[in-house]
Amino acid sequence: MGLFDEIKKKLSHEFIDIVEWLDNTNDTIVHRFERYQNEIKNNAKLIVREGQTAVFINEGTLADVFSPGTYDLTTQNLPILATLKGWKYGFDSPFKAEVYFVNTRLFTDEKWGTKNPFMLSDERFGLVEIRAFGTYSFRISDPGKFVVDVVGTDGNFTNYEVNEHLKSLIVTRFTDTVGEANLPVELYAANTSELSETCQEVMQPEFGRVGIELEKFYIENVSMPEELKKEIFEYSRLDKLDMTKLAQFKAAKAMEAAAKNEGGTAGAGMGMGMGFVLAQQMGGMMNTQGQQQGFGAPQQATPPPMPMQVMYHYASNGQQMGPVSIDKLKELFASRAINKDSLVWKQGMPNWAALKDVEELKSFLGGSAPPPLPTA
Repeated sequence: MGLFDEIKKKLSHEFIDIVEWLDNTNDTIVHRFERYQNEIKNNAKLIVREGQTAVFINEGTLADVFSPGTYDLTTQNLPILATLKGWKYGFDSPFKAEVYFVNTRLFTDEKWGTKNPFMLSDERFGLVEIRAFGTYSFRISDPGKFVVDVVGTDGNFTNYEVNEHLKSLIVTRFTDTVGEANLPVELYAANTSELSETCQEVMQPEFGRVGIELEKFYIENVSMPEELKKEIFEYSRLDKLDMTKLAQFKAAKAMEAAAKNEGGTAGAGMGMGMGFVLAQQMGGMMNTQGQQQGFGAPQQATPPPMPMQVMYHYASNGQQMGPVSIDKLKELFASRAINKDSLVWKQGMPNWAALKDVEELKSFLGGSAPPPLPTA
C-alpha cells in the first residue's frame, strides 16, 4: 500500500461519525465495527437496530453495552469507558475503543446429533447402542459476557463457530441425562417430549455461563439397532399374548400350509387327517339329527357343571397383582415377569407363599416327574 493510500484510508475512516452495522447475512452472531486504529470521533452517533446490541471493549476489558436505539457518544453515554480512561472533564476526539455488534435475534432449527452411538445398560437386554438427533434454538442473552468469554478478538463470529461448541456440550449433557434416567430402552423413543424438557433444564445453566439462552431443545428421534428392535417387539408380544391361543393359531397355520402341499406325504397325511375329522363331524351331525327325529339311542343325561377355575394373586414390584389363572401365571413365569421366589396366594391359603413352595405350581420349575398311572 502506498503512502497516499494510507493517508486516504486514515482520513476516510477518521471522519466517519456514524457507528452502525447493517447485517446482510443469516449466520453472523458478532461483527466488529472496523475503522482506522479503532478511533471514534467525539459526539459520533451510535445506531443500534432492533435485534442488536453494541458492546464497547477497552484494551480487552468490557466497558459499555448499548441496547437498541440512537446515541451520541459522549462521556454521559459512556460512563464505564470514561471511568476506565480517567476522563474528568470530557474527552478529545478521537478516542479508542473496540465496538462489537451482537446479533440478539433467535437462531432456530439448529441441528444436533450423536456422531457415534453411545452405550446404555438395560436390565433385560444388557448393553445396547443408542443414537439420537434433533434440533434446538438459542439467543444471546448476555452480549457482554458472550463477547468476552467466547468471541474474544474474532472480528466476524458466525453461527457455525458457536454451534460447534454448543453441539459438543449438548451431546455430552444428553448422554449423561439419558444414562441417569435408567428407563427401559424402548421408552426413550416413546417419551421424547418429556426427555427433551429434562435435557433443556439440565443444559440451560451450561449455556448461561457463556451468555447464551437455550430457548428450545427437541429430540426428534432415538434409534437403536434393528436386531434389538426385533427382540423388543418379540418380548412385547410374548408379554401380551395368550400362549395357548398362540400355539393353537400356529398349529392351524401349519395344517393349512401342509394341506396346500398336495404332492407330498405331508399333504396326503393331512388330507387323510382332515377326512377323519370331517367324517367324525358328519357322524356326530347324523347322530344328532337321528336323536332329534326320535330314532336311535335315547338322549344322554345333562353333563355336570364345569369346575370353578382356581385364580391366583401374585406380587410384583411390591404391589399385589391379579387375580389370574394358572395358565396366565405360567406365562408370567416363562416371560420372567415373576420367578420361583415371587409370592402368590389363592383362596384357601392362610398366607402368601413363594411360588416354589406351592405344590401345584412346582411344575413351573421343571424336572418334576409325573404321578404313577392309575390302576385298572
